[in-house]
Parts: sequence; C-alpha cells; structure tokens
Amino acid sequence: MPPFAANPHRFDPYKNFKFRVILEGRVVAGVSKVSGLKRTTEVIEHREGGSLSFPRLSPGRTKFEPVTLERGITHDGAFEEWARLAYDLGGGLGHEMSLKGFRKDLRIELMNEAGQVAIAYKLYRCWVSEYQALPELDANGGCVAIESIRLENEGWERDRDVSEPPEA
Repeated sequence: MPPFAANPHRFDPYKNFKFRVILEGRVVAGVSKVSGLKRTTEVIEHREGGSLSFPRLSPGRTKFEPVTLERGITHDGAFEEWARLAYDLGGGLGHEMSLKGFRKDLRIELMNEAGQVAIAYKLYRCWVSEYQALPELDANGGCVAIESIRLENEGWERDRDVSEPPEA
C-alpha cells in the first residue's frame, strides 16, 4: 500500500484537540495549544528570451514558520529551562547562552478518538526565540494562567513510520 493511502472505512477527519508534544523522549505536560505547521516557498519570476508574453515561475528559498506552544502554568519548568539555554540573564559575562543543547528536536503526535497515534510530525533543530512566563494577570478573570514558547525551527516533516491505526 502506498504511504498515506486513504482508509475506505474512515469518513471523518481527525479532530484537533487530541494531541501530544514529545521533547527528548518525554511528553511535555499540559500543552493545550500548538500553532500550525507552515512552510512557505518563495516564487522566483523569470522570462525566457523567446517568450515575452508571460513569465515563468520557479521555486526559491523555503522558510519554516515558528511554532508556538502554550500550556497552563505548573511547577514543571521545562519551558523556562529550555528558554534559559538561549539566554540566561544570571549566566554571567560570556555564559549568557548555552551553545550545547539549546537546539532540540520535537515531535507532535495527532491521535484518533481512541487515543492511538494517527499522524506525527518531526520538527528539527528547534530553539526558543520567545518565552512568556506569565500572562496578563486579572483579579476579575477566571482563566487559567498560560505560559508559552515560540520555537524557531529548521524544518519539519511527517513521520512516515506512523501508519494509520486500525479502527474497530
């Protein structure tokens, strides 16, 4: 069967609320939102000498958009520790950044209704470019306090080893 072949028994698309994020082999606790995976390829316009009526289009550089992860604030310091690797205010002169380990690979798994991994993506050489430790606080609000990180990455791809799980 070719990769990504359609299942003739599944008519409904997967829901977007059942997922998990895996960092260094462990599930990141409490992630409630992941921004979309998006890549954009520049369009290079050129003309051929014998055809002046319309331009030709060719692909140029490809850019992978940053990915944002959000989660409710807990005592798990994974986001803060990762952000500190890119810049540590208390690190001292010459030690503000850790060149070892600040880039990490990440995995995002989308699950079916039964909790089986249906689709997975691997994100490569991610690093934290933005960290929000606390949201705006409001004594009259009743929301969960959310922390977030913005991850720059050097590309992502679908994990082709993940096949569609059998459904009862």
